[in-house]
Amino acid sequence: MARRGVRTAWWVSVIAAGALVVVNALTRGPSSEPPSPSMDHTVRVWHWNIAGNTMHRGSVSDGIVDAVADSVITRRADVVSLNEVCESQYTAIRDRLAERGWPQAPDNFARFAPELRSSPNLCGGRGGYGVALFGRHGLGAARRYRLSGGHGTEPRVMLCAPRTDLPHLTYCTTHIATTTVSSGGSVVARRQLARVRSLLDGLARRGQTYVVAGDFNAQPHYARLDTFYAASADTRHNPGNIGAHRELDDADKAHCPGYGEATTLGGNAPAAPCGGHAKVDLVLVRQSQLAGGYSADALKPATSCRGLPTCSDHRVLVGTVRLRVAR
Repeated sequence: MARRGVRTAWWVSVIAAGALVVVNALTRGPSSEPPSPSMDHTVRVWHWNIAGNTMHRGSVSDGIVDAVADSVITRRADVVSLNEVCESQYTAIRDRLAERGWPQAPDNFARFAPELRSSPNLCGGRGGYGVALFGRHGLGAARRYRLSGGHGTEPRVMLCAPRTDLPHLTYCTTHIATTTVSSGGSVVARRQLARVRSLLDGLARRGQTYVVAGDFNAQPHYARLDTFYAASADTRHNPGNIGAHRELDDADKAHCPGYGEATTLGGNAPAAPCGGHAKVDLVLVRQSQLAGGYSADALKPATSCRGLPTCSDHRVLVGTVRLRVAR
């Protein structure tokens, strides 16, 4: 009888231990798994809407190509985002950067996504028109995501490509539809923004750290951007945010905190909440992927283009951010 009692006690202890393992496994949840190995990395971002058709008619010889290349090299940019760029200008900028020391095979660092096909009245009839990405450390295969449109609305895309040496770091550029409506926004713009947000959430779920730059055609305090900006970015100039991102200029205490510095030179957009011209060009990063500080600056208008008072009706937006990137 004593031996049977010992066996019974042993089995009871085994079952109890097994139950404890199951309970622990159920209560720990996925957060107890060791985090994926990661590294902190600093990225220098450079973005510009160059008005390549409306102001330059596709020209590659009026100074716009040099204005882009000189500023990119001077700022030692890691990633370059261009909006409203003609294909001929994209090719010329790509070749100029290669001449200035970027990866010697141009196809290794430059990506273009047309939004409009070539036509006689577009870009001087010299090719398509859209957005472009350049990566100083090389770019992998690009993905071109079509955004929602509407009757009479210019097609828009988001273009993304991973960095060659850091494949879990993705760069994106986009250009949201123009609208003169402020806080409400147009249906098309809202649909495009929802699509961009969904794509970015998908990148995050797949373990991708990302930077997205572009002309969002919306000011930071507009309601349609509340789902992009994180609540931690709230200020009296930009309240009510419920999103997951920080914009690299949102912590600038000298230029409208929570909003940032103007990136346009006028136009029809309402004035900024602190006065002055509008800010519609943004560089967004996911708040949960931040590994340190960040900052941005809107540069003085470029005036080196022949026959034009300024090279664009937008200012160059540059920024620096430290991000956590999976190895």
